[in-house]
Amino acid sequence: MTRSSSVVPPAQLPKTSSKRRFATLRTTLALVLREMSTRYGRTPGGYLWGVLEPLAAIIFLSLGFSLVLRSPSLGTSFLLFYATGYLPFNLYGSLSGSVAGALKFSRPLLKYPAVTWLDAVLARFLLNSLTNILIAALLLTGILAVIGSRSTLDLPVIVLGFSLAMVLGLAVGALNCVLIGLYPMWNMIWGIFTRPLFLASGVIYIYEDLPALAQQVLWYNPLIHITGLTRTGFFSTYNPSYVSISYVLMLSLIILTMGLLLLRRYHRVILNR
Repeated sequence: MTRSSSVVPPAQLPKTSSKRRFATLRTTLALVLREMSTRYGRTPGGYLWGVLEPLAAIIFLSLGFSLVLRSPSLGTSFLLFYATGYLPFNLYGSLSGSVAGALKFSRPLLKYPAVTWLDAVLARFLLNSLTNILIAALLLTGILAVIGSRSTLDLPVIVLGFSLAMVLGLAVGALNCVLIGLYPMWNMIWGIFTRPLFLASGVIYIYEDLPALAQQVLWYNPLIHITGLTRTGFFSTYNPSYVSISYVLMLSLIILTMGLLLLRRYHRVILNR
C-alpha cells in the first residue's frame, strides 16, 4: 500500500492559488466596470458631477467665510485652505458610505460562486478611491494654478494624509456593512451620530483655534489628525504637534480587522435576509 496517491503534490498548490488570485482580480475588475456604468454611465454628466459637487462645496465655504473673516487660519487663500480640509474628509465619507453598501449593491451577483463578498468590498473601495483621488488632484491643481501659489508641496505627506483617509474609510465602511446588514436601523443611527462630523473634523478650522477642552475631546476623532496632516503638505509653516499617525493607523486597522472578520462570519446571513 502506498500513501502518495492520496497526497496532493506540493507543486500543484501554487498553481491553484495563482488561479484563484487571477480569478479574484478579474471578478473585482468586472465589478468595478459594472459600477462605473451604473453610477456614472447612466447619469447625464455623471463624471462631471463628481467634480462639480466638491468644487461647489469648496467655493461655498470660501465665499461664506470670506465675508466674515479677513483671512483663513492658514495662508491667504480661502479656496486652498478649505480644499485641503474638505477633500480628504470627502474621500473618507465617500469610501465609508460606498463600502458599507457593497453587499447590498452586488447582492444579485453574489449568488454566483465566482463572486465573493471580498470582491464586492474591494471593487467599491478601488473605484471610489481612484475616482476621489483623481477629482482631488484635479481640483487642487486647478486651485493652485488660479491662486498662483508658489509654495513647495510636500507630496509624501499629502499622499500619506489621503492614504490614511482611505484606510479609515475602508475600515468604517466594512464594519458598517455588517452592522447595517444585520441591524438596518443602524444606518439611521449612524447617520444621526455622524451628522456633526463635518464640524468636528477640522475642515473649516485648525485644531489650534479650538479651546483647550474642545482640543482634548476632538483629539480622539481620527479625521482631525488626517486633515491636519494633509494641510502640512500644502502649508510649509504649519507644524501641528497634535497629529498622531500611529493613532489613526492603529485605530483604522483594529476597526478594519473587526469588520472583515464579522463580514466573513455573517455575510451569508446578510445576503439571505
